Amino acid sequence: MSFTETTRTSWLARLKNALIGAVIGIVLVGAAIWALVWNEGRSIKAYRALTEGAGIVLSVSAHEITPSNEGKLIHISGRVTPDGIPADPEFGIFADGAVAVLREVEMYQWVEKSESRSETKLGGSQETVTTYTYTKEWKSGRENSGDFRQPEGHENPDPAVDDQSFAVESAKVGAFAVSGERVTGLGTQTDLRLTEADVARAEQVLSGQVHLDRAGFYVGMDPAQPRVGDLLVRYSRADLPEASFVAAQNKGWLEPFTASNGREIFLSAAGKASAAEMFDTAQAENTMIMWLIRLGGMIGLMVGFSLFFSILGVIADVVPLAGSLVRFGTGMIAFVLTVLVGPLVIAIGWFAYRPLLSIGLLLAGGLIAFAVVWLRRRAAGRPNTAPSAAQ
Repeated sequence: MSFTETTRTSWLARLKNALIGAVIGIVLVGAAIWALVWNEGRSIKAYRALTEGAGIVLSVSAHEITPSNEGKLIHISGRVTPDGIPADPEFGIFADGAVAVLREVEMYQWVEKSESRSETKLGGSQETVTTYTYTKEWKSGRENSGDFRQPEGHENPDPAVDDQSFAVESAKVGAFAVSGERVTGLGTQTDLRLTEADVARAEQVLSGQVHLDRAGFYVGMDPAQPRVGDLLVRYSRADLPEASFVAAQNKGWLEPFTASNGREIFLSAAGKASAAEMFDTAQAENTMIMWLIRLGGMIGLMVGFSLFFSILGVIADVVPLAGSLVRFGTGMIAFVLTVLVGPLVIAIGWFAYRPLLSIGLLLAGGLIAFAVVWLRRRAAGRPNTAPSAAQ
C-alpha cells in the first residue's frame, strides 16, 4: 500500500530554509567543538581515576567483611545470591533464583516508509516526489501513526503493556550487599517458559484472547493471522551465579568509590575476574568511548559546516548546473575545515587538561629540532679534507 506526493518549493522558500540551516550549522559547530574539548577532559580524568584506583585497590575475601577496609576501594569475587524473587506484579510472572525478570513486548502495527527524489528547476525552485509506503510489521514500542503522511486507515492503537525489567532490590556477593540494578545487566538471559495458569492471569488483565506462545503469550484472535494491535509478550530471566566487583566498602555494601579528582569508580564483571583485568577492561572502554566521541564530534563539525555553506548552493541554484558545482565546492571546503578544525580542537583540549606534559613534549620537540639544525649546520661548515683525484 503506497501513494506518491509531489511538492514544489520556491527559490525564496528554499533560501529562507537555508538561512535557518546556516544558523543551526553554527550552533552545531559550536556544540561539536564543546563536545570535543569536554571529551578530552572526561577521558583524561577517567584515565587518572582508574590509574589511581588500580594502585590502591585491595583484593579481599568476599566471605568476610573487614572493618579496617571501611571506605577503601576493594576487589571481590564471589557467589551471587539474590535477595528476594524478581516478579512482574501485573501478570504474576516470577523467576525464583534469578536476579531479574525481563518483559519484552512487540505489537503488530502499521509502519510508514518514505523515499524522495528531488529535482532543481531553472530559477531555483525545487520539485520533490515522495513515495510513502505502508506495511504491517511486528515492532517494539509504537509507531506514532498521527505523524504519518496518510494517517487515515493506518491507525496504531496504544499497547496495553510495554517493555519492562523487574530486578531484585539487592543481592549478596558473599557477605557483601549490592543493589539489584548493579547485577541485572551482568546476568545471562534465558527464555522463561509460561504455563496455562499464567495465561489465565493475563486474560484477567488484558482485553482479548491470550494464547501461549513460546517464552510468553500472544494477545489476539489468531496467531496465524495477526491483526493490527495484536501483541507478543515474551519473558526471560537473568541469572548470575558468580560476579566480581571493584567498589568502595560502605557498611557491608558495595558502592561507588570517589577518586581524588572526583570521578567515581564502580567496576563489575560476570564470573571471576582479577582486579588488574577489570581495570584493563575499564581503560579499554574509556579509550573506545573517547574515540567514538571524537568521531561523533568530527561528524558534527562536517554537518555543521555543510549546513552553514548550503545557502551558497541554494543561491547558485538559479542555474541548476551552477548550484551542483557550488555544492561540490562547499562540500570540499566543509571537509577541509573539519579536517583542520577537528584535530586542532582535540589538541587544544588535550593541552588544556595536560599542560605540564604538553609543555614537556613541546620543549622536547624544540630541543630535538634545535639539535638537528645545529648538527646540519656544523656538518655544512666543515672543510672538505678528502684528497683530490689529481693527487
